Amino acid sequence: MSRRGKRKDEDEYASDGDLDGSTHPKKAPRTDSDDSDTITICDISRNRRVSVRSWQGKVVVDIREFYMKDGRQMPGKKGISLSMDQWSILRDHLDEIDQAVAENA
Repeated sequence: MSRRGKRKDEDEYASDGDLDGSTHPKKAPRTDSDDSDTITICDISRNRRVSVRSWQGKVVVDIREFYMKDGRQMPGKKGISLSMDQWSILRDHLDEIDQAVAENA
């Protein structure tokens, strides 16, 4: 018999939006945000973008999908925001990632 829903051990990890792993109350409806603190680095496809922005007072590297709503591009749920510590770890391993990609291509 299969079990539906979240596994108990998933609660130990931070979700896409939680940088510190803490839980948050239910989200209020999304409103258009001010993008003045967002620096778009590059578009990696038509609907995916890499940017650096400030979120809850912390700088994050954001890799996210976007969608069109009322003629405006809006950030979607699919994506990841890396804290500066997480970004540093990823950046330090880029050569290893490139090598693994080359070996599996």
